[in-house]
Amino acid sequence: MRALTWQGKEDVRVEDVPDPRIVEPTDAVIRVTSTAICGSDLHLYDVFGPFLDAGDVLGHEPMGVVEEVGPEVAHIRPGDRVVVPFNVSCGRCWMCTRGLQSQCETTQNHEHGTGGSLLGYTKLYGQVPGGQAEYLRVPQAHYGPVPVPDDGEPDERYLYLSDVLPTAWQAVEYAQVPPGGSVVVLGLGPVGQMAARVARHRGAELVVGVDLVPERLAMARRHGVDTLDLREVDDLPDAVRALTGGRGPDSVIDAVGMEAHGSPVAEALHAGANLLPDALARPVFKKLGVDRLAALLTAIELVRRGGTLSVSGVYGGARDPLPMLQLFDKQVTVRMGQANVRRWVDDLLPLVSDAADPLGVLDLRTHRIALEDAPYGYEIFQKKLDGAIKVVLDPTLPARRTGTDGGTGA
Repeated sequence: MRALTWQGKEDVRVEDVPDPRIVEPTDAVIRVTSTAICGSDLHLYDVFGPFLDAGDVLGHEPMGVVEEVGPEVAHIRPGDRVVVPFNVSCGRCWMCTRGLQSQCETTQNHEHGTGGSLLGYTKLYGQVPGGQAEYLRVPQAHYGPVPVPDDGEPDERYLYLSDVLPTAWQAVEYAQVPPGGSVVVLGLGPVGQMAARVARHRGAELVVGVDLVPERLAMARRHGVDTLDLREVDDLPDAVRALTGGRGPDSVIDAVGMEAHGSPVAEALHAGANLLPDALARPVFKKLGVDRLAALLTAIELVRRGGTLSVSGVYGGARDPLPMLQLFDKQVTVRMGQANVRRWVDDLLPLVSDAADPLGVLDLRTHRIALEDAPYGYEIFQKKLDGAIKVVLDPTLPARRTGTDGGTGA
């Protein structure tokens, strides 16, 4: 089959790889019909090379049609249309039964001291082959895959249940926005877009999205979100306080994470560590790494005293310096973590199935391109070219841009 493979820093290629097969009785194999590029994939594209091997298959936002199931998989069968959560979780352990599927004790990675395994996401999280491919082996398929209606609706109505929507829903849940309250969303990429919409849907009176990309700001405004353009705002804290009675918002959601602009020292450290051999780079990342903290530090500055900071953007630094005096003095509550996808599916499935589309899931994808053109998709998403906000890969489409070497063509 054809699949997108990691080959090196900012080097991904579509190659022939072995077809997946049933290995465990709890496995399933699906034929992928749509698979999206996530902001978290950019961390692999640019930063986490020491924890990847050439040939690793990327991607953790797939959906498709079930081809085969193992003997212990009962809730889905061949022919079913399913979305696959990015968490590889068993549904039976102590963590899963408490709604912490990202910490699944069956798939935890004790060698690295990390939580449950993830599809397509480095040695730190199981090195499970990902879903940017024609076919996908789904471990723990007795629990993970979510059946969705085979109703003729485009995949994008349900695709974001794999990651974007549960991540956004959890971000708002963790933000503890009071009824009629205010929330600022830093970063209007896919998760930030949906977090802002979810916050409005759940009753926030004032939702402010902050970004500097015109297309992202325009998309947010289409869904009733107030926006602040960082290119035009001289003092963001002052601008936010002006919108919130001088006090600051009840909640701030950091939907940016380690990709933040404005952190040159951390960016240089990432680049330097990636030049080391993997055996040397891994301990640097795991024990000495620091993140680009511009967004997180801004969030701490913005949130009102006694407010809540919700972090959905991914961070990976082991030695990040934090302004503990400011956090303590302002009495800020902080919640964060990988999304527990299956915990939120029951809340979200009725909303995405609603013909009225209350969360606007059909207005998120900006590009639907061939799987063969995935390197181009990564490039425009990373560099914010051609209005790219959400790029979806389709294994059935003919290639338009990919050259014979797997790189980006003209």
